[in-house]
Amino acid sequence: MNRVPVTEFYMQQEAAPPEPEITEVERLLNEFESHETQEKDFLRQYKEVAADVRQPLIKFLLQLIISDEEKHHAVTHAMVATLKGDLSWTKPEDAIRGLYDLGDQKKELLAMTEEFIRTEKEGIRECKSLTKVSRRYYKGLFALLMGCMIHDSQKHVTILEFLRDRLKEA
Repeated sequence: MNRVPVTEFYMQQEAAPPEPEITEVERLLNEFESHETQEKDFLRQYKEVAADVRQPLIKFLLQLIISDEEKHHAVTHAMVATLKGDLSWTKPEDAIRGLYDLGDQKKELLAMTEEFIRTEKEGIRECKSLTKVSRRYYKGLFALLMGCMIHDSQKHVTILEFLRDRLKEA
């Protein structure tokens, strides 16, 4: 029996067909879908742990995280739906579109957005003040919670400023 060197054997084999190229948008969609699956699993794990916890403070803190994780899942799902809709030329109900179809509401929405930005910034200042005076309470728990609220309000300002800028463009 003649032995063929391994390198020659592989050189004689037909190459596998090349993987079809995917676009950058398709690659992004794949990444978002993977992230959405991971978020869903992570959320399930949090909920399982929280369901078994009897201590009220730990249950409360886990519920805060679960609420955020549910929002993260909803955001990722909306991005996936939007990308899928664009790739398939469809308009899924859960896609995030329509900012420029404002009609006569533009002025009202812009004014409301400006007011919300002012209110959120005022809330941040108040929370910072409350954080200072509550720092020593419950081993820093109140300061932690106030810090989380500040973080959320800062996020709200960022979202509202984005919305305001898009409304001005519309």
